[in-house]
Amino acid sequence: MGGRRALHYVLKVADRPQTIRFFRDVLGMKVLRHEEFEEGCKATCNGPYDGKWSKTMIGYGSEDSHFVVELTYNYGVGEYCLGNDFLGLTLQSSQVIVNAKKTNWPISEVSPGLFQTEAPGGYKFFLEDKTQPNTDPVQKVTVAVSNLQKSTAYWSDLLGLKVYYEDKAKKSILLGYADNQSKLELQDIGGPVDHATAFGRIAFACPKDELPSIEATMKRENQKILTPLVSLDTPGKATVQVVILADPDGHEICFVGDEAFRELSHIDANADQLLNDAVSADKSDEWFAKHKRQKPSA
Repeated sequence: MGGRRALHYVLKVADRPQTIRFFRDVLGMKVLRHEEFEEGCKATCNGPYDGKWSKTMIGYGSEDSHFVVELTYNYGVGEYCLGNDFLGLTLQSSQVIVNAKKTNWPISEVSPGLFQTEAPGGYKFFLEDKTQPNTDPVQKVTVAVSNLQKSTAYWSDLLGLKVYYEDKAKKSILLGYADNQSKLELQDIGGPVDHATAFGRIAFACPKDELPSIEATMKRENQKILTPLVSLDTPGKATVQVVILADPDGHEICFVGDEAFRELSHIDANADQLLNDAVSADKSDEWFAKHKRQKPSA
């Protein structure tokens, strides 16, 4: 499993301007690339929608070496219902705490040296009050599970993630593919996991040649495959192959061929401007206001 790595977590956003403000001005992340699409993705990258949407990759550095966030925006959706599946993203950065206070973004201390804030839409972020590392400030993404033992077996035995730490008091376990990568934390909530309509997706890269075997393993073990091995096109960029799975609690997991993804994910020097232009050109809020209607909820 040495060639596998954690890539990003997908968040669906309804208020794109405020969300971008949070990620840029509070978290201090940089827009790495931005893409607009006129119709839905055949791997449902934007959810179960067929209309116009955009994808913004944002983080602290290159996707080759950093765990980033994918912000998915569907033009016709004004609100997503948050479930209990996504429990938070943990960052190591005293600077983010300073930024939040400076911009009057709500923030609270939940324990000594650990602060909590929220992105628009209610997505939780935990901030460790320590100097931001030179590597990747993103420490882990935490998701809820209903049966820790069953989920650990899935992620460790079937997907090959290494167990780094188990907290029996918290009923949580920390997994990952390598010491220098962001980790995945599973936390047992003692009940059903509800993904609602804001459900996210975690993505990993692996050598392209491993994708068929991942799919075959899931078939053999009678595990859910949401999207069988498929090629996805991005206009003007590399075509990547992906297979999308679901764990025992329905968390979506995307495995993408690493070689093509590295080509696809080069930082775009124009990304910031492309996003600004897209936000300026988006008149959907004005249209709904003019017609005295609300954007529909997902």
